[in-house]
Amino acid sequence: MPSEIVRVSGHIIDSLILPKVLDEIMDLDGTFEILQLSIGKRKADPSTARLKVSARSQPALQTILKRLVRLGATPEFAPDVQLARARKDGVLPSTFYSTTNLPTFIRYRGRWRAVERIEMDCGIVVDPSRSRAICTPMIHVKRADLVVCGSSGVRVVPLERSRRREVFQFMHSPVSPEKPKAQLIAGVAQAMREMKRARRKILVVAGPALIHTGGGAFLERLIRAGWVDVLFAGNGLATHDIESALFGTALGVDLSRGTQTRDGHDHHMRAINTIRDCGGIRQAVRRRTVTKGVMHACVAHRVPYVLAGSIRDDGPLPDVLTDALIAQDVMRQQVRGVGLALMIASTLHAIATGNLLPATVKTVCVDINPAVVTKLSDRGTFQGIGIVSDAASFLRELCAALRL
Repeated sequence: MPSEIVRVSGHIIDSLILPKVLDEIMDLDGTFEILQLSIGKRKADPSTARLKVSARSQPALQTILKRLVRLGATPEFAPDVQLARARKDGVLPSTFYSTTNLPTFIRYRGRWRAVERIEMDCGIVVDPSRSRAICTPMIHVKRADLVVCGSSGVRVVPLERSRRREVFQFMHSPVSPEKPKAQLIAGVAQAMREMKRARRKILVVAGPALIHTGGGAFLERLIRAGWVDVLFAGNGLATHDIESALFGTALGVDLSRGTQTRDGHDHHMRAINTIRDCGGIRQAVRRRTVTKGVMHACVAHRVPYVLAGSIRDDGPLPDVLTDALIAQDVMRQQVRGVGLALMIASTLHAIATGNLLPATVKTVCVDINPAVVTKLSDRGTFQGIGIVSDAASFLRELCAALRL
């Protein structure tokens, strides 16, 4: 019966890494023998386990090992990675290694090397001239690129449960609107302060409901106070924010009274037309056509924004990136250096952003619909929390916690 010795180390007990490894082996009809288990005696002490993993055939063993690598196990006698050249632009070799968003290393030329720009569902391209490994989206793979194939020589570092109590510990209980929000929001404010001290960027991903619920003024306040470094949104948020600035409405509803205005149904189209006439949002701000709002604050305070379009957009605004691949690349550039992402009242753009973020980035998912919060926050990591709340209430309390 073919077998392989693997090693798992770190906080493998309280982070449930070791139980997951053992479950995976048994689920795939393999067997294991624990050769060595050293458990840390203090909170800061790591634990280490050596396992002999066996399977009924060599292909079955390789399947098990491939799954174990993604959980953080490393073969004790790890060879260098297997490489194959891409035969066409935009096409990976058939056995390519598909990345997770966890910190990943490859063994190349006898040394473990960190994979740069890690994100999920990509390939790993090796630059032999500089001995670098770069996470590369399929669309950007070029003919003759050296691509990592299989899981041999690949090591993934799973996220471990924090050894100190904090708001970003993984929440095992289901997302619920009954959870106390004050403590969570205070924790988010504290995380934002930590990001600023560490000089990490804070990203906000926002949907148009943020404007409809009256949350635009609070997001604007955060931007002007320097708490937002990057904004991701779509045509909808920018359009209704500008509609609010020009007409005081969002989708024709008076934001101060909550009532439908006469002929208000076309306000968003008139807002788009006005911006198109100016040539774009930045030009409209410079001309003082737009004098307030979220987009005005971004321009005035030089906060970069990425407006990614969709097939349903009206207009759209000139600033909207209508090519999805271009939008992805611009978003990839902007997420570098991000330490905290606030995803507020947005499913489409939040999921897209989550696909681009390394697992080490803390995420806060806020939505009035618990199902959306669960979908966005339950990604199997310890650094994400979900808050069931409308956007305006969350932002109002967040501003208060930041003393704005």
